[in-house]
Amino acid sequence: MLQKIEQLMQEISALHAKNAQEAEALRIKYLSKKGEISQLMNDFRSVPAELKKEVGMKINELKNFAQERINALKEGAGESSASGSDAIDLTRTPYPITLGSRHPLTIVKNEIVDIFSRLGFTLAEGPEVEDDWHVYSSLNFADDHPARDMQDTFFVEAHPDIILRSHTSSVQSRVMEATQPPIRILCPGRVYRNEAVSARAHCFFHQVEGLYVDKNVSFTDLKQVLLLFAQELFGPETKIRLRPSYFPFTEPSAEMDVSCTICGGKGCSMCKGSGWLEILGCGMVDPAVLEANGIDSSVYTGYAFGMGIERITNLKYQVKDLRMFSENDVRFLDEFTSAR
Repeated sequence: MLQKIEQLMQEISALHAKNAQEAEALRIKYLSKKGEISQLMNDFRSVPAELKKEVGMKINELKNFAQERINALKEGAGESSASGSDAIDLTRTPYPITLGSRHPLTIVKNEIVDIFSRLGFTLAEGPEVEDDWHVYSSLNFADDHPARDMQDTFFVEAHPDIILRSHTSSVQSRVMEATQPPIRILCPGRVYRNEAVSARAHCFFHQVEGLYVDKNVSFTDLKQVLLLFAQELFGPETKIRLRPSYFPFTEPSAEMDVSCTICGGKGCSMCKGSGWLEILGCGMVDPAVLEANGIDSSVYTGYAFGMGIERITNLKYQVKDLRMFSENDVRFLDEFTSAR
């Protein structure tokens, strides 16, 4: 019996397995109920009494050694299989895996949102399919305002009061009617206008608008916020200028230019020799807009601003054709992989 145990000990120490199946076969051969070691335990009954203690200890040692050896073979076979052809997953994407990127409009939108978030603005969103009140009437648009013309706004034929929003100012209206000041929000989103699609215009585009309403808000506050924004977005040397303008929902109103990002204000083809580039409209919220949305204009004042994301993206990346933003041309999108 002792000789048989020693023989099995040497035999097991020399075992090898190429894969998990072979290791399992060895376990069955030596450790199963009908295996070699179980057979030894059955033969243990015929061992003389004076040798039972010694033989019993040897059988236990053999069993433990066999268990450890076969477990080691299984682990080794599993690692070998995982690194070999048995582990090849034919459903996986072939290498090398090409990294994607964010869309250029998303890159710029996220950058704008990040800047204003650091200035205390929170995000607000609203529906793209809107009603006339939130898009126009609550924002001081007269009934005969040109923006209501069919050439500019998409109306739902069966419901003339339902439209595709032409600006994200509708989100500002919804927030004001539901919230009392202080209000400091940023409203990014897609808008629609009934325009012919060309290299310089599209029937849908993206805006980011901001609104701040509180006590004692002034035009000076607006100018300082916009200066900080421009310098964060285009660089610390950027200058701004505000030119008088007109918007139904702000009074006074202005358009803001930044010093040309290409020539630094010296004059080039991008800025048509002026040294300035227009990027947004802004102004103090008209008291009539505050009152229409349930805010006491004798107590509160506010400012608002809005910009087109496509325009800002054009200034940063010099994209000459607006249609490229929505054509999903992989060659165009690949250029922004490093800008993620």
